[in-house]
Amino acid sequence: MTRTACAVVGGGPGGAVLALLLARKGVDVTLLEAHPDFDREFRGDTLHPSVMEIMDQLGLAGRLLERRHSKISTFTIQTDEGPFSPIDLSRLRTKFPYITVMPQTSFLEFIVGEAEKYPNFRLVMGARVRGLVEEDGGVRGVRYEGKDGPREVRAALVVGADGRGSRVRRLAGIEPIKTSPPMDVLWFKLPREPEDQEGIVGRFGRGHIAVMLDREDYWQAGYVIPKGTFPELRHEGIGELKRQFAGLIPEFADRLAHLTDWREVSLLSVESSRCPTWHKPGLLLIGDAAHVMSPVAGVGINYAIQDAVSAANVLDGPLTESQRRLVALDEKHLAAVQRRRELPTRVIQALQAQIQKNVLAPALGSSRPFSPPLLLKLLPRIPVLRDLPGRLVGFGLWRVRVKG
Repeated sequence: MTRTACAVVGGGPGGAVLALLLARKGVDVTLLEAHPDFDREFRGDTLHPSVMEIMDQLGLAGRLLERRHSKISTFTIQTDEGPFSPIDLSRLRTKFPYITVMPQTSFLEFIVGEAEKYPNFRLVMGARVRGLVEEDGGVRGVRYEGKDGPREVRAALVVGADGRGSRVRRLAGIEPIKTSPPMDVLWFKLPREPEDQEGIVGRFGRGHIAVMLDREDYWQAGYVIPKGTFPELRHEGIGELKRQFAGLIPEFADRLAHLTDWREVSLLSVESSRCPTWHKPGLLLIGDAAHVMSPVAGVGINYAIQDAVSAANVLDGPLTESQRRLVALDEKHLAAVQRRRELPTRVIQALQAQIQKNVLAPALGSSRPFSPPLLLKLLPRIPVLRDLPGRLVGFGLWRVRVKG
């Protein structure tokens, strides 16, 4: 058994950034990651202006941008009617008026590398949480299976940052409420050539949506299909998937020859949800563990990191005091984190639900050429409104800054 002030479960962006921020403040923190490395197939790769401003406040933006990345200032969707750009970040008042596209593995390795410079930070890879330690009506730590057997870490606070399928959330008995209809995404890898463009490729077609994410040495391809239609597509054979995908992105049709078997394709069910309560005595949920975000506009990473910053701003003092006096953390501080982050989460999830209902669902449910809704066509032409989508995607409802 070991002891720490804060045990963070989940080495994704939210958990890693929270661990770094607490370590910088002198709080003893242990980061538990279930996998042996940070290489995850389904993780997003977009760092929005909000995250880059946070990195800049920490003095890390310059060195982070020395890593391979690309920049996107506009969200441009190729449709049968031609390119369409509903979101433009280039006019935002910030040093980073763009989305930084960087493999999440690279970002996490950078953040953890910074955290490891502090002697009060501890990283445990391959730590699969099996249970919560509960005493006196509150959570007092976690039990996990490590590389060398069962282990236990006692903590004044356990933070569940372990994603949409959060085991910590399930163990705590906290049930999320769905906020948008689900959809299915087929994921597979395609070869990447040195002369290929960088960043993200997205296409809307006749009843189909395709996206490709630049992962440096390969393309992570995503193919969005209506919920529940995968069995029919699978019955038609892998050739039908290749035919449909090539119809949307014909310039990559030759790469599809490398896709030969359904075992190379992963089915990911995507839906958004939100927990009514993000905490209980000794336990806090952040990121997708507290609110599963839709992939619309790729804001999940950024909201998880904003959660982490808000949590660190609120909790560093109470955790330091708890660490000094060896007492439990008052739950009022955990409730304060949820109060700061719940409204921005509700707003963006409501917008994502409307986009899924009024844009994605009609696009997937029709064999006719895709045409954006009239409101989306008009937004870029109305000066007083044209920058609103960019601000919401770039920063959320408001900017989140690192205290001190």
